[in-house]
Amino acid sequence: MNVRSIVSALLFACSGWLVSATAIAQDGPRHWDPAPPRDSITQAGALPQDPTSPDKYPNIWSLDVLLSNDGFGLGAIYRRSVTPDLSWFASFSASESKDEREVEYYDPYYGISVTPGKLNRFLVFPLMGGIQYRLFRDDIVDTFRPYINAGVGPTIVYMMPYVQLIQQTDGTFTSEQVEFFKSIGKGQPHYTFGGFVGFGANFGTERSNIFGVNFRYYFTHVPSGGLPSLYNERTGAVTATKENFGGFVISLNVGMAY
Repeated sequence: MNVRSIVSALLFACSGWLVSATAIAQDGPRHWDPAPPRDSITQAGALPQDPTSPDKYPNIWSLDVLLSNDGFGLGAIYRRSVTPDLSWFASFSASESKDEREVEYYDPYYGISVTPGKLNRFLVFPLMGGIQYRLFRDDIVDTFRPYINAGVGPTIVYMMPYVQLIQQTDGTFTSEQVEFFKSIGKGQPHYTFGGFVGFGANFGTERSNIFGVNFRYYFTHVPSGGLPSLYNERTGAVTATKENFGGFVISLNVGMAY
């Protein structure tokens, strides 16, 4: 092969390289884009699904921590989505209740809390079914999901002795406080019907985890004069009864959707 052939081959190769480089420069650099997550893929112009969509994660279980003026409580809720805004639920909870006229004192000598004149303890067990409706879906960001809810159902008010009255020979009474766990076995259930209305919100962007707060007002009334709650420490006579076992409750809920 002579020198002219070699030079011609090199010129041809350089011309091809320049043409390729020019085309690449005109097209711009090429980048590899990873596939988007499944939840962000839209089909036929539809928006990505949100945590409360009935088509994705329609079932929700949550644990409730209940706070009120009467004390603390625990509960559990199962909720099922029907539409993007509407869902039904079933809930069960247990919380303590007391007479608002009680006055609690701390005894530094014995290191215990005492409530003079208190006769009985109360535990409230409502079994509720109801509906929940989401508000402002199109107006508020998805990380804050407000709603209203309401429920009704049977309720058990469990009355347990707080003190045991002992009559003396002179006709007066002395009292001996009954420990909480011992009083459970000596309690009596009373059945009634109740309900609640409330509003709240769920927070966060995680689609399978639920965290929220719910403000509720319970309506729980025991008919026939109520249940004995306070007594006269000298005569042992009942001085007050409790009929209303409802009231304002703050519920903190944590759960999962699937």
